Amino acid sequence: MAAPTQDFYENAKTYWSRVPATVDGMLGGFSEISAVDIQGSKAFLLPYLAVKEQIVTGNRGKIGNERALDCGAGIGRITKQLLIPLFDTVDMVELNPAFLEESRLYMGDYSKRVGNFFCSGLQEFTPAEDTYNVIWCQWVIGHLTDEDFVAFLKRCKRGLTQNGIIVVKDNMGSNSETVLDAEDSSFTRPRETCIECFHAAGLRIINEQKQKRFPKELYEVRMFALQ
Repeated sequence: MAAPTQDFYENAKTYWSRVPATVDGMLGGFSEISAVDIQGSKAFLLPYLAVKEQIVTGNRGKIGNERALDCGAGIGRITKQLLIPLFDTVDMVELNPAFLEESRLYMGDYSKRVGNFFCSGLQEFTPAEDTYNVIWCQWVIGHLTDEDFVAFLKRCKRGLTQNGIIVVKDNMGSNSETVLDAEDSSFTRPRETCIECFHAAGLRIINEQKQKRFPKELYEVRMFALQ
């Protein structure tokens, strides 16, 4: 990966400050994929919550449903539609304060189940230790450099409860090299580079799936469960 300029994070902050605080804005104009996306995520996550012993995935025990963390939460699309129905409490961390403010309106009464609205970039955020059953990171890791991505994953690992998991769901580059999108100041990494970062953070992949039924013109999206 080419070294990003010192403006890498500031440029991303500026980009997202101009994005509408809507589901369509969160999904880059592809709001029609939201339902399919949530369905795929729920199918991926449910076995860890509903099955005490998951031999296939390597999970040795049931994951609790006390608390989850939504990273790069935006207006709370994933918090509202995926995590709140499955967990007692969800914390949100989001860079753009306008998105967090809008999230209270978007989620309505569901917002009462949000424990904390953290306004922070992930490169500066540290989850509380031994707190989360699931830490969900979707379409956000591209806004971290490799070094900051690995460091963030290490902090997330310390934030998990016993048997907790980190889920990374993101675009996978079709080339062998990481590609920088100058417009939104983000990287698209190939699968192999993502896996290298997971291992560098001391994490193992216990499950991996491809998101199905997305438009062909979009990047391939994969989900990884990490411990």
